[in-house]
Amino acid sequence: MEELDVLMDFLEIPLGSADGVFDRFTRLPGALLLGTGLERFLFIAGERASKVLLVAHADTYWDEQYGRPHGFEPKELECKDGVIRNKKGGLGADDRAGCAMIWLLKDMGHSILITSGEEEGSKGSHWLRQEHPDLFQRINAEHQFVIQLDRCGAKDFKCYTVGTEAFRSYVQEKTGYTEPDRKRSTDIVTLCQDICGVNLSIGYYHEHTPEEYLVVNDWLNTLERCRRWLAEPELPKFPLSASEAHP
Repeated sequence: MEELDVLMDFLEIPLGSADGVFDRFTRLPGALLLGTGLERFLFIAGERASKVLLVAHADTYWDEQYGRPHGFEPKELECKDGVIRNKKGGLGADDRAGCAMIWLLKDMGHSILITSGEEEGSKGSHWLRQEHPDLFQRINAEHQFVIQLDRCGAKDFKCYTVGTEAFRSYVQEKTGYTEPDRKRSTDIVTLCQDICGVNLSIGYYHEHTPEEYLVVNDWLNTLERCRRWLAEPELPKFPLSASEAHP
């Protein structure tokens, strides 16, 4: 199965650096890679008129720049009974599984943003917003909404502070997923100023621990729902009003 091959390929990338992810995406036409270390991102503009921005982060909790002992190299991946684990420790499906999903969606005409530093306060997204205001404005002006692929579990979504009630209802209609709460934060909270954003479950569990694993069918379920959703020729725009936007 091509999907599983791509997923395993991304999960094989060493945990200690985001470079392997960025190296793959820089091969794509139109890829713009800016910054270094945790203040880094890659952007590819979509070609569709009615498009969304797809977001994932290349760093993992175990990135050596965070100073946490990761010590799980080389990986020894095992896919057994539809569950993927690293027999030597952390898996890094948060968010290599999201990057793999975007790779499989890359030819649908939507824009792509791969960030670094998400695990350390969304540093890459903050750097984009502060140092590249023209691109930040393009993100909010040219896209209908933002989909981040970086949530644990199987059937959750979160909009945090960047979703209206109308957008939340729309996401639930398109995915069948539910929003357990609005706590915490991720890249979309920094990126979304004038449009709504959502973070979708992609099938990993026990992230940030050596016991992390990914359920392949949960990951495939979100992939297929996104494929159907993003193939729609006209996607509605969901503005984020000033009263609903984060400070």
